[in-house]
Amino acid sequence: MGGKGFTAEGLSGIGAALRQGVDSGFTPGLAALVDRGGQTEVFTVGHTGLDGEEPMRRDSIFRIASMTKLVTATAVMMLAEEGKLRLDEPVDRLAPELADRRVLRRIDGPLDDTVPARRPITVEDTLTYRLGWGIQFDPDAPIIKAVAELEITGFGMPDPLQPFGVDEWLKRLGTLPLMRQPGEAWLYTTGSDLQAALVERASGMAFDDFVRERITEPLGMADTGFFVTPQKQPRLGVSYRPEDRKLVPFDAAGAQSRYARRPRFPEGDSGLTSTVDDLLAFSRMLLAGGEHGGKRLLSEASVAAMTTNHLPQALAAAPGAEAILGQGHGWGYGMSVLAWPSKDGLRPGAFGWSGGFGTSWYLDPAEGLTTIILTPRLFDSPDPPALHKAFWAAAYAALA
Repeated sequence: MGGKGFTAEGLSGIGAALRQGVDSGFTPGLAALVDRGGQTEVFTVGHTGLDGEEPMRRDSIFRIASMTKLVTATAVMMLAEEGKLRLDEPVDRLAPELADRRVLRRIDGPLDDTVPARRPITVEDTLTYRLGWGIQFDPDAPIIKAVAELEITGFGMPDPLQPFGVDEWLKRLGTLPLMRQPGEAWLYTTGSDLQAALVERASGMAFDDFVRERITEPLGMADTGFFVTPQKQPRLGVSYRPEDRKLVPFDAAGAQSRYARRPRFPEGDSGLTSTVDDLLAFSRMLLAGGEHGGKRLLSEASVAAMTTNHLPQALAAAPGAEAILGQGHGWGYGMSVLAWPSKDGLRPGAFGWSGGFGTSWYLDPAEGLTTIILTPRLFDSPDPPALHKAFWAAAYAALA
């Protein structure tokens, strides 16, 4: 494993790339971090909002959206190590609502035009996103209309205000046919919400309580959670989305945010808020093979399984998958893994993921490198913005 730190010239280059992203108006501000060989460098640029009143701080809190998936998969692996679930077992034992699945004959076909599933969904299918449910980009497809009518998360934009919990979510999910046969295709995001439900059923604890007691508290991630408590709400700024070449509010700051109260269904695919230093603590645990502070949270085997690509290239390169994964990315458990050549500035073997609300988090074990960039500006598409790619490239260029 590499780890000689960074050059002064390289760090200056990182700072310049980040300032360009703010000066261009792409985002009102950001917090970023690089870590290698015990050297941690934090960059705060701009302000928390377009009003320019509050400067961005190292402890500013961000909605990390899909970066939540890494934490959710960690929870599943902890329970697998304890024997409370098995990766090769059908989910039916813990979620009988999903037994005896039917599968759409055509993805755009009527909901009653189905065939039997060739096999049950396994726990590992939820981790590799080959369970048969996921995001589809055809709003006119009957299955997508049914998802909208059921008002369930895991098929699109996160919703921390969903008015029901795990049991009702599983009940509603169980009324839907699968979109594809289990194991047949990589479909994004639904698997992580199902993982959260399985963790709750297997552990007997609310999912957010499990994450807090077993992951964030042991790692000292004091500012990471599925909602922001009142004393911390001043550190949660406005979230912005692009519209007509300008930024408009997407979610309010502080006490008015949708993340200011505990959710009924903590979304395993998207629900967390966090800071650069909290995410660094999690990163260090992964790079240390599952250990933190002399205590083991995960086995080395579990970390290896999470950070190894499990997708055949044909599945990863399928049009619907590559549009979200990006060129060269495979999928481990809860995160992408650079398995083939890529043009986005990351190197083969790097793993991590981005959050569509404006954040990215990647680790390169060969270099001992952690890169984290957090902004309050939503992505324009699944492809990470040029700012994020420039940050990754500058981080590699800064290696001593």
